[in-house]
Amino acid sequence: MTESQWVASRLEMVLVNQSAWETAAGLALMVLLAAGAIWIFGRRRLTADELELARRRFLSQSGRLVDGMLLDVCEMEAGDGRTLTLLVYSYRIGGVDYECSQDITALRDVVDPAQVRVGFPCSVRYQPGSPQNSVVVAEEWSGLRAGLPDMPWPGGSDQGPGEPRRRWPRYR
Repeated sequence: MTESQWVASRLEMVLVNQSAWETAAGLALMVLLAAGAIWIFGRRRLTADELELARRRFLSQSGRLVDGMLLDVCEMEAGDGRTLTLLVYSYRIGGVDYECSQDITALRDVVDPAQVRVGFPCSVRYQPGSPQNSVVVAEEWSGLRAGLPDMPWPGGSDQGPGEPRRRWPRYR
């Protein structure tokens, strides 16, 4: 075998091997692309209720707290014929007033709409990067308050059960 024949045979072997590797890499790439397409187009999409549950859970676990005010509890007719119960509230962050509503229809086991006191303060959890994303009630947390806070009387103990009602002193 001459040197030129030996070089020609080596080139054929290199080209055959290179072609085999290119074919294998191409097939592997096609398989990966097909699997990715099946995963993207074949996965189950989350429903609107599941997305709302995830949002409430995220905010109840990692949202910042701010004081707010309950403005209204109202019922609205949805487009599909359901009746939605909305909790309307407002709060202020950095000098900006926000007025939001939260659908509490699915949270009837957590909050009774008849027991919500309009005009009372509440706690609001919001997302720091997006303050309009907020909740007052979630499955694991509630910002509703049972009543107004008790304020101690200045210069003494709280009013007893048999005592007449005292008023705050007037300062002139």
